[in-house]
Amino acid sequence: MLRKASELPADEIVLDLEDAVAADQKSTARRMVVEALASSSFAGRQVAVRINAVGTPWCHADVIALAVVGRPGLTLVLPKVETVGDLAFADRLLSGLEAERSTKQPIGLQILVETAAGLANCAVLAGASQRLQSLIIGYGDLASSLGRGAGSSWAFVQETVLLAARANDLQAIDGPNFSLDPADGRLVRDAATTASLGFDGKWAIHPSQIEPINAAFTPSEAEALRARGILSALDAAQRAGNGVATFEGTMIDEAMRLGAVRTVSRTGDASWS
Repeated sequence: MLRKASELPADEIVLDLEDAVAADQKSTARRMVVEALASSSFAGRQVAVRINAVGTPWCHADVIALAVVGRPGLTLVLPKVETVGDLAFADRLLSGLEAERSTKQPIGLQILVETAAGLANCAVLAGASQRLQSLIIGYGDLASSLGRGAGSSWAFVQETVLLAARANDLQAIDGPNFSLDPADGRLVRDAATTASLGFDGKWAIHPSQIEPINAAFTPSEAEALRARGILSALDAAQRAGNGVATFEGTMIDEAMRLGAVRTVSRTGDASWS
């Protein structure tokens, strides 16, 4: 699975040390992940590792082992985060390990919102660490925590996580859809919904899910062309000393820049800011 993951066309590969690993296999899985990250297997790929939750017998060992790897751009996904203290534990442990090794690029953190307490504290958690990069919805555990059944609405959860992420300049990542049957259309509908809400991406749990998720979150050619046109018009107006501009017969202003930049960035073009 580690060998196959390195070749998948996902924007980020998340290696799992938590739910996917039985308790008696935690140390073996940790060693395999560390060896894979230290090798050339994931060269040029964005990689995250979902570690075990704070308070378990394995969390500190996961953090220590991964901090030693020294892989640039590595992030740790913290599951079941409920309080600022949970986040602070990983943050401070990493700070100590990085100070010991004079690490130049700090390891980033992502948190899974997957309990009622985590959802209630989402806004506070989002601003609690400079390492934090993303908020991710963990539907499976969150459904159990809330007592929510199949077919229930997730609109409140999605809006809560999105607002907390945007208010703190973080990525908002939609959690996985557990259906592996493409015929039922659930994955395509869910991805289209959260992409339209403004989420930055969605987790996949099977290689077959990557293509439809990429399609949902990649702007169409027309959308990208329009976003670049808006940015060009705003830049031209700025150079001319004007606060507003027109594009395709509509008045536009700087308030539209962020949305246009976000659209262009999803095409892989990082030239606009």
